Amino acid sequence: MTEKRSDALFGASTGNGRVLVVDDEPDIRKVVRMTLQKAGYDVLEAENGEKAIEIINTGENRLMLDVLVCDIRMPKINGVEAIAYFRKNYKRVPIIVLTGFPDTEMAATFLRDGGIVDYLVKPVEGEKLKAAVARAMEQREVASL
Repeated sequence: MTEKRSDALFGASTGNGRVLVVDDEPDIRKVVRMTLQKAGYDVLEAENGEKAIEIINTGENRLMLDVLVCDIRMPKINGVEAIAYFRKNYKRVPIIVLTGFPDTEMAATFLRDGGIVDYLVKPVEGEKLKAAVARAMEQREVASL
């Protein structure tokens, strides 16, 4: 299996790509971060949508985000609001929903409206998470061309 790298577009420090993980549960963020880092991704973390928006609009981060993994139920700015913000302002960044409260209707709406490449339910297997991020990276690279 070949590695997907975005170095040509985003610099050598990104490895396989940069992923922003947004979840209010520190343990979930830690497991997702460790899983993705072992797969060669650079991982940023945020505990809610407000912090995610702050992180992505700071310094060089806005130029270096390949995939967003976002929970739905969070304090302050929730996942639905954060996803709407990212879909409006960062159209090329694919989004993966990772939620502990699956909602079939919401999943269908997200997937139908575009911008959401996968809808995963916690706890998610590491291999399934890595496969979803890899698919999102492929979409990101195609959109960049």
